[in-house]
Amino acid sequence: MPSSPLLNPVLDDAPQSEQAYRRIKQAILSREMPVGFQSLEPALALRLGMSRTPVHEALVRLQDEGYIDLQPRRGMRVVALSLRDIREITELLACLEVEAAQQTAARRLPPEEIAVFDDAIAAMDRALEASDIDAWNEADYRFHLLLIDACGNRHLIDTARRFLEKANRFRYLTSAYRKPPVYSNVNHAAVVEAIRRGDPQSAVEIHRAHKRRWLAELDEILMRIGDDRAAPDVP
Repeated sequence: MPSSPLLNPVLDDAPQSEQAYRRIKQAILSREMPVGFQSLEPALALRLGMSRTPVHEALVRLQDEGYIDLQPRRGMRVVALSLRDIREITELLACLEVEAAQQTAARRLPPEEIAVFDDAIAAMDRALEASDIDAWNEADYRFHLLLIDACGNRHLIDTARRFLEKANRFRYLTSAYRKPPVYSNVNHAAVVEAIRRGDPQSAVEIHRAHKRRWLAELDEILMRIGDDRAAPDVP
């Protein structure tokens, strides 16, 4: 059985508040703490093996980022993303990723770094052929993370990673409504080819077109899910 993200300690020298933040957020992202999960701070601190102070600091931070609500006498509660949140996060992430694609292509990555992108595309292709949507989601997430991290802009990386994590919360919700994402594999492979050539303009045009198509598809999905209210049990 895989280890619990919450109970598994962070093996570094980060302050306890940072470790509590990482562990609780990972538990939310992994759905160990699903939407609606509630816990009093003392119980959560005991579970983490920490005092209440760093746990409280972590929870305040997570509330500021929209992952939880802190409620008097009820502790923390994991909240769902609204359909409006989903749309707006997707729009912002599209802007950040297009910029990342441009900067990554302009850097003229060495072959060994390009090979990592090729591996992610190959994993997406294998998952699609096997109709394994969970494996495809993991490979697709890896691709987007690679694209962001390769751009070289530390502030862009930090901001885009945070919104990519939020987007990943509703990935499984939208997956149930999506057509087989063949076009995603094709477009991602085309972006990698533009990066391989060191062609920023093509990388931007391809990735922007891909994001526009995804936004149009997302709008259709959100209409099917419902109007602008809290989405049910968003992972």
